[in-house]
Amino acid sequence: MSPARATEFDVRVLEDAELRTANTIFNEAVHEQPPNDEKWATTRKFYEPGRTFGAFAGDTMIGTTTSLTSALTVPGGAVLPMAAVTGVAVRTDHRRRGALTGLMREQLAAVARGGEVFAALHASEATIYGRFGYGIGTLAHIVRARPARARMRPEVPTTGTMRLLTQDEALTLLPEAYSRMLGAWPGMMGRGPSWWALCYERRLRHEYFRVAAHHGADGAIDGFLQYRPSEQAPADPRDGVGLVVYDFVAADQAVANDLWRFLLDIDLVDHLTAYQRPTDEPLAAALVDSTAVRSELDDDLWLRLVDVPAALSARAYGPADPVVVEVVDPLLPANTGTYVVGAAGAERTEAPAALTVDPEALAMLYLGAWRPSQLAGIGRVTVHDPAALPAADRLFGTERAAWCGSLF
Repeated sequence: MSPARATEFDVRVLEDAELRTANTIFNEAVHEQPPNDEKWATTRKFYEPGRTFGAFAGDTMIGTTTSLTSALTVPGGAVLPMAAVTGVAVRTDHRRRGALTGLMREQLAAVARGGEVFAALHASEATIYGRFGYGIGTLAHIVRARPARARMRPEVPTTGTMRLLTQDEALTLLPEAYSRMLGAWPGMMGRGPSWWALCYERRLRHEYFRVAAHHGADGAIDGFLQYRPSEQAPADPRDGVGLVVYDFVAADQAVANDLWRFLLDIDLVDHLTAYQRPTDEPLAAALVDSTAVRSELDDDLWLRLVDVPAALSARAYGPADPVVVEVVDPLLPANTGTYVVGAAGAERTEAPAALTVDPEALAMLYLGAWRPSQLAGIGRVTVHDPAALPAADRLFGTERAAWCGSLF
């Protein structure tokens, strides 16, 4: 592939021998020590061939981005190809000079050429990615609990058994268990081998993480947890530690109840933090003392519709009269056009638009995180026909809150 010009920097796909340099740039950007040879042997596994880009000043790599092969569950249950973008970084001495713009543009063009319908990421800085068409597609709660006060109400049922897994068991059993649960929520993403290498093998081999699995009546795994002690040790050894939950997956609410009960019953724990929990999870209502938990709203998955016609036609819509939506996409102009969206689906049209959106606003609407009328009220959706807003709200609404729940 010929390099794309980005201001004074060249951007191109990296060779295998250049991946460790890219990883070092990323680690230094997030203020972490680059992996030693032993850790690199594991970290290397999440870099997929041909998916990592580098920005170069002359012969020196000064920025990078990569992506993992993934998929996204959309409203209605269809699962479409997605690029999970991660490892984005520019060296401190080359920031604010166009390197990131070059990397993002070339990556999006490559995702489009590869036929992936979406790109998605978790944003470390919320002000960066909107200009590339990413919008907050799902929201989540950060849940903080005091286990000493957080006890389940007696009527909350128990549906199975919990068991701690060894490292090898977790790496062997959980990918297949997760694949059975992929369609449970709109917004859930596929987890390929590179994701498991990044988020499980690397952590379990080189850090102190524990994994517990829930087994249903048939003996199959239908939920699991990944957690570790917080990095700050208690000042007094008689005090309990903090636990941080990085992964919490349950096939249904009954399984989630058991996973929470397991976490809250672990001895010598003073406080517990669980990231990326569904916004409609009824944990407080399941406790004797509902004030033993507090939730903080957080952004979850930042979504970018790379193939707008495919994305709009794949998802299900609510019952309402059709609405014509205009999409204006300067970065991927093939998406630009008007689309009639209705309960039967979506397709291109020559009819006049009732609403106009950019890619960022469309991403915020696509999984139902915001209603069109909400975004219109703050100027994020341009309204040509105000009478279309109630129908658009019903069309893009979802029966349950979308949720991703997969950090990467």
